[in-house]
Amino acid sequence: MKVILGLSGGVDSSVALKLLKDQGYDVEAMFMRNWDSATNNDVLGNPDINLDVCPQEKDYQDAKKVADQLEVKLNRIDFIEEYWDTVFTYFLNEYKSGRTPNPDIMCNKYIKFNAFLKHASTLGADYIAMGHYARVRHEKDKSYLLRGIDSSKDQSYFLCQISQEQLRHAIFPVGDLTKKEVRAIAKEANLYTADKKDSTGICFIGERNFHQFLKNYLPSQPGDMVTLDGRVVGSHDGLMYYTIGQRKGLGIGGNHDFDNAAWFVCGKDLEKNELLVGQGHDSEYLLSNHCIASSCNWICDIPEDGKEYGAKFRYRQSDNKVTIKKLPGNKIEVYYDNVRAVTPGQAVVLYDGEVCLGGAIIDEVYMNEERRKY
Repeated sequence: MKVILGLSGGVDSSVALKLLKDQGYDVEAMFMRNWDSATNNDVLGNPDINLDVCPQEKDYQDAKKVADQLEVKLNRIDFIEEYWDTVFTYFLNEYKSGRTPNPDIMCNKYIKFNAFLKHASTLGADYIAMGHYARVRHEKDKSYLLRGIDSSKDQSYFLCQISQEQLRHAIFPVGDLTKKEVRAIAKEANLYTADKKDSTGICFIGERNFHQFLKNYLPSQPGDMVTLDGRVVGSHDGLMYYTIGQRKGLGIGGNHDFDNAAWFVCGKDLEKNELLVGQGHDSEYLLSNHCIASSCNWICDIPEDGKEYGAKFRYRQSDNKVTIKKLPGNKIEVYYDNVRAVTPGQAVVLYDGEVCLGGAIIDEVYMNEERRKY
């Protein structure tokens, strides 16, 4: 059985490759190049980018060293156009609309489990594999996406928009392991990436100054930071740089009209270009009890109206008890008990025990009948 694994140059996919080979699969690796810093605008005026060894090229070099160590063929493929059309354009459009996008979800849907899968099939692959902390249970007529064993690293949230057909061809070799166990395997095998730190930042674009990066594509429109009762307490650089519930980077302080409690982003008034802020982590305006979400994607079983499920409104969040009601236009209304900072543009992902049913993209957020200015 032939498996082609997405080798990113990180420790998780490196260990996944080793495990597949140890298990006797006919395995090859494939490195995806999805962003071209030399031709995209993020290099303009950004001294942090070294075109000689940009982060993605360094990742390829690391992937090549691991593949050579394990004596596995490494293919290299460019999905730059596909990434721009299906992930980055979505990313920019969401920010233009004042929302907070999740490019990792769309990257899985359109690149890792679509473009990658199609190319792997031309190489004779029966399955593709990724270094995600998730599990899959393949049954005769259906496959189920399960949470990863390591709850602190579980990445099923980011897989909520993949299809049943994509999941049918997927393997997750490290899903039954904890991060600590993955590191231990890498060190025991003396893999080149054993001590490499985990990547952060935008999917495939990497770590960089976020404000500077966005300015290369979207013009910033500074405006006022305003309390919920209308008092101006500062200025913002552009609504796109802030997300609901954010604390860091607000620069509010030293105002004698207020106490020393921390400030948080509570909402956005797009018409007035105002950033709504308030004090206190548990500000009432940050709480909601239902939302409307669209672009529903159910991987295996379709959730039932009125039945209680677990739900995450953001990555690494603990499960919240919810019920749903299906709406026309592939939408759902999700009901819950006072959850903080439910954010348009992010995903609500439903779970039935260990099974990830799929998810939808949050559009509108309410407390009772009042729509939040999110």
